[in-house]
Amino acid sequence: MDEQLAREILREAPGVAVVDKREAGGYITPIEVVGEFDTYVSRIRNDTTVPYGISLWCASDNLRKGAALNAVQIAQLLDERGVIEARADA
Repeated sequence: MDEQLAREILREAPGVAVVDKREAGGYITPIEVVGEFDTYVSRIRNDTTVPYGISLWCASDNLRKGAALNAVQIAQLLDERGVIEARADA
């Protein structure tokens, strides 16, 4: 995988926003994501220290996108894939 393919995959991923411009200020910072649910990805680059490696910068609001929301989203995904069955009485 190269950085272009990684960028394309990340752009299609739900809950991910790519902000990756190769110019001054072309990346997202933690202060800019306060109050957001998405995880922002910037500085997507080939990592020359490992074969097919990718290096990237991620930022999110840890109070919004923390363990609780992740747990709910994982459970929803498992339900959609039929791995678990959601119960109305739970």
